[in-house]
Amino acid sequence: MPSRFAILLLSLSLLLAPLAQAQEDDAVLPYRPSVASPAQLPVPGQLEFEAGGLLSKTGESRRASLPYTFKLAFTPEWGLLLEGEGYVHTRDELGRRETGVGDTTVVLKRAFLLDSATALGLELGWKVPTAKDAIGSGKSDLSINGIFSRDLGAVHMDANLNATRLGASEPGTGSVQMGWAASFSTPVSARWGATAEVSGARLRGAAATAQLLLAATYNPTPRLAIDVGMARGLTGASPDWSLFSGLVVPLGKLW
Repeated sequence: MPSRFAILLLSLSLLLAPLAQAQEDDAVLPYRPSVASPAQLPVPGQLEFEAGGLLSKTGESRRASLPYTFKLAFTPEWGLLLEGEGYVHTRDELGRRETGVGDTTVVLKRAFLLDSATALGLELGWKVPTAKDAIGSGKSDLSINGIFSRDLGAVHMDANLNATRLGASEPGTGSVQMGWAASFSTPVSARWGATAEVSGARLRGAAATAQLLLAATYNPTPRLAIDVGMARGLTGASPDWSLFSGLVVPLGKLW
């Protein structure tokens, strides 16, 4: 499965590379590979596309997916995101397998640009249950995410705190899941960067999850970002480990 991801990402890079060569001044603003989102929005009118591969292991279970995000800012303060998984493959501890598309989430985003180094953000999300029940929950979720972003010298920090109203929950558990993430990224050369992040989630009646994520990023041009990394679970309820890679590229300037 990882080799299929590598082939797909290489193919996407080759197909989308011409889009990354024009209009060098309109650089992309990657939201991946971290869980935390930045408060800032992309260049207004520039449709950006993020795609990747994710492979995770929890005990004897495996899950592989191809996540994607479309991002479009209408102004520096308002934007819209469309997120989902174009393909999901799961294998449970008994060896049973499921494949299909994942759920789809629509996010309305508001950025509050306080100064050149500091911004606040607010995201309102609605998850549409496009996945079959064996892959998703089969119900819609509503979420709100508060963001604080700040440049600390050469280090950029994104802190997120969110709450999700679950449409489906296990008996004996709550219906509102709280999540948090703190991401720190810094350039290490003209084209390379590094990201470290801790994140987690808590639901009443269920064990808390948490993970540590480490990633490297490469920007061959300002309009193409490539990432690779891994995450390690910090609690017994978290996935044991995850491996991922992806890219960010503009699809075009709409206005």
